[in-house]
Amino acid sequence: MSPLANDTIAAIATPPGNGGVGIVRISGPAVQSIAGQLSNKSLHPRYAIYSHFLDADHVVIDSGLMIYFPGPHSYTGEDTLELQGHGGSVVLDMLLRRVLSLGARLANPGEFTERAFLNNKLDLAQAEAVADLIESSTEQSVRSAQKSMQGVFSDQIHQLVEELTELRVYVEAAIDFVDEEIDFLSDGLVESRISRLLEKVRTILKTAQQGRLLRDGMTVVLAGKPNAGKSSLLNALAGHEAAIVTDIAGTTRDVLKERIQIDGMPLHIIDTAGLRDSDNVVEQEGVRRAHAEIEKADKILLLIDCREPESESVIRTLPPGVDITKVYNKIDLLGIEPEIVESEHGAQIYLSIRTGAGMELLREHLKKSVGYNDAAGDVFIARRRHIEALNRGEQSIESALSQLEHRSGELVAEDLRQAQNSLSEITGEFTSDDLLGRIFSSFCIGK
Repeated sequence: MSPLANDTIAAIATPPGNGGVGIVRISGPAVQSIAGQLSNKSLHPRYAIYSHFLDADHVVIDSGLMIYFPGPHSYTGEDTLELQGHGGSVVLDMLLRRVLSLGARLANPGEFTERAFLNNKLDLAQAEAVADLIESSTEQSVRSAQKSMQGVFSDQIHQLVEELTELRVYVEAAIDFVDEEIDFLSDGLVESRISRLLEKVRTILKTAQQGRLLRDGMTVVLAGKPNAGKSSLLNALAGHEAAIVTDIAGTTRDVLKERIQIDGMPLHIIDTAGLRDSDNVVEQEGVRRAHAEIEKADKILLLIDCREPESESVIRTLPPGVDITKVYNKIDLLGIEPEIVESEHGAQIYLSIRTGAGMELLREHLKKSVGYNDAAGDVFIARRRHIEALNRGEQSIESALSQLEHRSGELVAEDLRQAQNSLSEITGEFTSDDLLGRIFSSFCIGK
């Protein structure tokens, strides 16, 4: 059991405000004692029992259901009690204060789920998926969070770590028997196994990146010269008049942000001031803010008036290596058909925001550019830290493959160990207390 198991914790598990039902959740060794002083009814495991909830003078605070889950067969792995009463904020606060007076303390954010992790009811990836499920903003992200909660992501990581462990044992044994006539590191077996591991990590990484997009959304910045159609595109994608659109150049002076969905994929669309030199102090500040947003973007849609296609001066102001798609707008004025042109230098999309011609090409391009699949049957939810851990694991395995070419058995083993530790951070088998603190502090109090 965890070192926290000597404490009994309690919190309101339903959202703030008034509602039909409110829940106070209690977990820890004092659950049965608290229930005996709070109610005149006996507890029965996993039965809903109707009871009055009494204060210190045996005056009824509220009436409702008590449900008792004895450990270890509970969410936290400890004795757990749920008090389901009326959802008024005052009555819930009175009930919680009564529970605290009977020996419980107020739970920290995420402490119920932290105890579930520490008591081996969930691994770290599954625990994070609990918060992701609560915060999900699309049906697809809900399904993906459920997959992570059910262990789909964790199972793949566990399998990788197990294969890495077996391979480390083999390599270290080969080092121990270096004086034998057979060179175990050159027989091709180690190289093929490392190559297979590298392929598996890359496959999981690709799926995790899609899962991260489902959770966080992709940040798309609309950039370009004044009057190229940035604000019109924001309105078209958002489906309402989010930005002011006029024929006057430089209408947009500040950053406008909209969160939208394309077939369940969340997008953060950011409209910025037109990129040009100006003597106007306000417009200069707008351009500065535009560049600040461009620096943080996952993708830039560079809006270009197709009647004035020269955009090299604007491109030179963008940071190197940024993912740019050129969007040539106002094709209806030149009688051009909508199309998308893919090349090694990036995509070019010809459309008309005013008529809507080519807009579907843009939407499909945004999904394709991030590897988004609207079916997403096997996608699990993922976070940035998962992506970072998988990237480190990939780099370590690549290094092991490189060291194998030089027959550096000790360095191969060390790279495999580093890969194993990086991947184990995802499920919490190898992690730090600081990381746990950051993760669980982001949860709501009652979870």
